[in-house]
Amino acid sequence: MDDLKLDTYRGIDMPGLGRRRIDVWVPQEYSSSPNKHYPVLYMQDGQNLFKAKPRIGKGWEVPANVQALSQSGKIYAPIVVGITSTLNRMGDYMPQKPMQSEAALRYLEDHLRQINFGMPGGLRSDIYLRWLVEKVKPLIDEKYRTLTDPQNTVLMGSSMGGLISLYGLCEYPDVFGGAGCLSTHWPIGGDYLLDWFTENLPKPGLHKLYFDHGDQDLDQAYGPWQKKMDAIIEAAGYSAGKDWLSLFFEGQGHAECFWAGRLQIPLEFFFSAETRGAL
Repeated sequence: MDDLKLDTYRGIDMPGLGRRRIDVWVPQEYSSSPNKHYPVLYMQDGQNLFKAKPRIGKGWEVPANVQALSQSGKIYAPIVVGITSTLNRMGDYMPQKPMQSEAALRYLEDHLRQINFGMPGGLRSDIYLRWLVEKVKPLIDEKYRTLTDPQNTVLMGSSMGGLISLYGLCEYPDVFGGAGCLSTHWPIGGDYLLDWFTENLPKPGLHKLYFDHGDQDLDQAYGPWQKKMDAIIEAAGYSAGKDWLSLFFEGQGHAECFWAGRLQIPLEFFFSAETRGAL
C-alpha cells in the first residue's frame, strides 16, 4: 500500500525496561466514521508488520490483509498497534514465571546455546507486559476511538511473539480477550511452559486462542509440542472452532511471507463481523 500512513510514538518509557517505540495503523474508514469505535490488535515485532524490508520482503502485509477482509464485510477492521522488538527480544518475549526454577533456567540456557541466541537484558517479559498494559494501552485508548473491553483487545505474534501473546492473555485475562500465536516456538521452554499454561489458562468462554504452524525449517519441530498444547486447551474446556483454533500448513516455514499469507485466518477468527453483531 503506497499510501500507507502510520502514527509513530517513540520513547514510551518504563522503569527497568527502557524506551520503546510503537507504530499505529488505523483502518481507511477511520477518519470518515467519526462516531465509530474500533477493536485493537496489539502485535509483536512491529518493525516487520507494515512496510517491506530487505531481509523479510513485504513483511506481514497487515494493512492489505485487514482492508481486504473489511471491504468484503468479513471483519470489523481493528486498529493495529505494532510494538517494535529490541536486541533483548528473547528476554522480552520469553514467559518469565514458567522459567523460575533452576532446572527450567538450565533448559532455557541450553536451548539458547543451540540456536545461538542470547538475552542481553535478561528475562523481562513480566515488566514488558506491565508496560504494555500500564503505558501503551492507556495511550492508545486516550488518542484513538477504541473499544476497550477484553473482547476487543487482542494480542498476536509469531514464534517468540506467539509465546508472549499467550502469556500476556494468561497474565492479564481482564485486559486481553484473544491471543494469536503463529509458529509458536514451544521448544524454548518445553514442558516447563506447557505445565505453567495448564495451570494458568483463563477459563473457557470469554477468551479466544489461535495457533498454527508449518513443517519447514524451525516449524518442523513444533508439531509434537503443539499437539500437547492442543490437548491441554481441549482438557480445559475450550470449544474447537469456536474459541480455539489450531491449524497445520504443509510446506510452510518460519518466515513473514508465510505468516502474511495466512494472517486473514486469525483476523477473521478474532474480529468476525458475523459473530460480533454491530459495533
